[in-house]
Amino acid sequence: MEIEIDIQDIRKLVNTVKAKYAFDFGEYALSSFKRRLVRILDLYKFKDMNELINKVNFDKVFYENFLKEITVNTTEMFRDPSMWKKFRETVVPELAKLSSIRIWHSACSSGEEVYSMAILMKEAGLLEKTKFLASDINEDVIATARSGKYPLRNMPLHSDNYDKSGGTKKLTDYYKTNGDYAYMDLSLIHTTVFKKFDLVLGKQEQKFDVILCRNVLIYFNLPLQDKIIEMFSGTVDTGAFLVVGSKESIAWCKSATKYSTFSFEEKIYRKL
Repeated sequence: MEIEIDIQDIRKLVNTVKAKYAFDFGEYALSSFKRRLVRILDLYKFKDMNELINKVNFDKVFYENFLKEITVNTTEMFRDPSMWKKFRETVVPELAKLSSIRIWHSACSSGEEVYSMAILMKEAGLLEKTKFLASDINEDVIATARSGKYPLRNMPLHSDNYDKSGGTKKLTDYYKTNGDYAYMDLSLIHTTVFKKFDLVLGKQEQKFDVILCRNVLIYFNLPLQDKIIEMFSGTVDTGAFLVVGSKESIAWCKSATKYSTFSFEEKIYRKL
């Protein structure tokens, strides 16, 4: 039987996490946050929310696993291939005009998107003048991204996405296999800095030509989306690009007036 979760339980959990770990779930979209909690309660066989709250409060290792479950780390290489194709065909020619290129993968998860972009930039002849920042709140997924080690069973899907995105080679040219794993060519990320970063509370001082924040905003309420897009706006100059997920939009954010829509279908925006 599914455990009942009321708003007081959620507030107590949010306050506990904020006090103990300085991470604020208070502006996460309530419906998706509650769905993730139901999953965690079932996965770890907790008898009620109080047991979960106590476990989070007193077990840091469990908290890291809890954070991984709540923040949803589902991704693919070249996910939504039509976006990558549009990026390759329309954004890359604009980036090629720059003397150096800076790209921030915010909420990079386990890094498949970072390798996707590195491959794309390599095929465009721009990798050597591109620097990447890849950040996420969860240290475990950052470690996976840095290692470039992915289950071999996932590679057929990644390869299919790559082909549909307009790749000019074969994805197998960019990794080697050993046992049940694929190991990405780490030279692709030799200019990448991996960093733990909290989109909710963090501040970013660097400037970027492209920011990708894909399939993340959908989990936040509108005030938090506003806050994050405003933070992004301070890290990009006129002409820079912002890319969000296929089911996301910045249209309702206060900072939307600072951008033009570069591709409505693929959710690519350009700073005015």
